[in-house]
Amino acid sequence: MTSPDLTRPRSPWVVFTCADDPWVTAETAALQEQGGLVFRLDGRDLLEPASLFRTFARELSFLGYFGHNWHALVDCLHDWHGPGHGERNVAVLIEHADALLGKEFLGLFVSVLCEAAWNANLQLDGDGVPHEDRPPFALHFVLLLDHTSPADFAEDVLTDVGVALADGRLTATLTDDDGSWPGADPAAAFPGVPFGPGGAAARCGRDALSGRGPAGGCG
Repeated sequence: MTSPDLTRPRSPWVVFTCADDPWVTAETAALQEQGGLVFRLDGRDLLEPASLFRTFARELSFLGYFGHNWHALVDCLHDWHGPGHGERNVAVLIEHADALLGKEFLGLFVSVLCEAAWNANLQLDGDGVPHEDRPPFALHFVLLLDHTSPADFAEDVLTDVGVALADGRLTATLTDDDGSWPGADPAAAFPGVPFGPGGAAARCGRDALSGRGPAGGCG
């Protein structure tokens, strides 16, 4: 698993990290210096699917045919980069994402974001052949946490995606065991995430203010 890079069309596609993580500031600045776009959504507006769809449609200016369902969200995210938008890379930052912890649809939501990013970043058809009329562009999603440790999201996120914990960040991407996702990361890259209730990574957020626990916890 490589380190997250918002300026390049490569995995991981989704990152959970602290709101004050210097990596976020550096990566978004680099993206904008290259002409990329940064969108900011409020996680408190995404607490149920209907409001989530409305918020994405409003903030990313989806066209009127957006169907307000998960399949349509995938389509509009990776097809959003169309006429009038040039070929610019995109990062979507979801602030106050702590509010999503424990939501029943969180795993599905993250897998949808991963699928949309896979489509945008690689632009491959079902046979793994690049689309001739769709140049790839970097599309990534960053969920910013005010007080929750990124590790606390692992159990909810670990559904149809591979997750990893490094440098205090939880990352998610598609894995390709059976050829369903050409170009995706091999499942062998995700042997398991060694944390859980009471583990060192899970304590990180609670101990950050006192200076205990590993670096990278949310304060």
